[in-house]
Amino acid sequence: MSGSVLKLFLVICLLLIPSLLTGVQLLFAEQQNDSIVLGMSAAFKGPSRGLGIELYRGAMAYFEHINKNGGIYGKKIVIKAYDDGYNPSPTIKNTIKLVEEDKVFTLFNYVGTPTVTRILPILKSYSNRNIYLFFPFTGALPHRKPPYNEYVFNLRASYEQETGGLVENFIKIGRKKIGIFYQADAYGRSGWDGVRKTLAEYGSKIVAEATYKRGAKYSESFRKQVEILKNAGADAVISVGAYAACAGFIRDARDAEWDVPIANVSFTGSEFMINLLLEEEKKTGKKYTYNLINSQVVPSYEDMSLSAVRQYRTLMDNYNPMVPSEIMEKDYKPLKYSFVSFEGFLNAKVIVEVLKRLGKEPKRENIKKVVENIKNLDIGIDEKISFSSIKHQALDKVYYTTYKNNKFVPIKDWSEWKK
Repeated sequence: MSGSVLKLFLVICLLLIPSLLTGVQLLFAEQQNDSIVLGMSAAFKGPSRGLGIELYRGAMAYFEHINKNGGIYGKKIVIKAYDDGYNPSPTIKNTIKLVEEDKVFTLFNYVGTPTVTRILPILKSYSNRNIYLFFPFTGALPHRKPPYNEYVFNLRASYEQETGGLVENFIKIGRKKIGIFYQADAYGRSGWDGVRKTLAEYGSKIVAEATYKRGAKYSESFRKQVEILKNAGADAVISVGAYAACAGFIRDARDAEWDVPIANVSFTGSEFMINLLLEEEKKTGKKYTYNLINSQVVPSYEDMSLSAVRQYRTLMDNYNPMVPSEIMEKDYKPLKYSFVSFEGFLNAKVIVEVLKRLGKEPKRENIKKVVENIKNLDIGIDEKISFSSIKHQALDKVYYTTYKNNKFVPIKDWSEWKK
């Protein structure tokens, strides 16, 4: 070999070494001998902590079951979780840390629209590394549309579908003057847009709107928001918010002797909202838990005819999983069952199926193809799930519930709220 050729060969080797090392590191991260690590950023502290905690608990109940029974081809499933307080900036930092330092296999179970929407450009920037987000707890549209939909897989229906269904049902029973109470950010506007679009289809408009700031506590006053909507003559309200604020709004509406139906979307966290109102009833002797409607994106965990519900309740009872103590507050009291933890449980069931289909040596570059080929998968609920190259959302069904006899029950007849 001549001197010039040898020099050229050495230069090429030096240029290739960094990329080869990176490739080896990525391969190592994907093929850890004893575990498959999923990265989660969610609110585990603060006013919305219950959502992150219960989503985690539901998922871990199923993962514990899988791990106790041999894991995925001998590999245990692990959730590496960080608290973001339901704020975008920590979520961005957590995501980069999960990918760059923790070398997670994929991202999973993120919570919230304002947080998820801010990491979408990060997912796009990692596209050459096949980093995906599975089953975020949000029905927002940005990750369901180009250019970000290809990096996110959703199980749940969208907020547009939830709010659209609520509007349609209210209009059918003569409640056409619909007001909206919503969180002043991407989440709230997503729900607002769904209400607006559906009303427009019926030749109508939002009669009035009132907002609140993300992170609001139940102890705050929402009387001004109630006055705005009440004075506008709204005969139904759709709330798009977190449980503390939504419960505070309901409290203040009932204190103002305003008894119109108030509907909340799935993100609210039905049980957390009701528990705050039940505590208020104990203190004041006044009734707050009537004329409430909550849309859900999973079936009721009270429906024992569904095999997934029976399995969920058994595994939650058996394992009673908890979030690592270092990322949550000590005073938190876990819920026995909830719509949120049941959703986390179903998320876990589907991603386990994905991991199984990836085989004994799972590789990120195969994820997209594997998921998009899932068709009519039975996960034990009343709908089978499918994905495709043009649809990264598996479920479209929305369930409507109301609070009666100390629990949320399916609405079979909306006429009780007929105007």
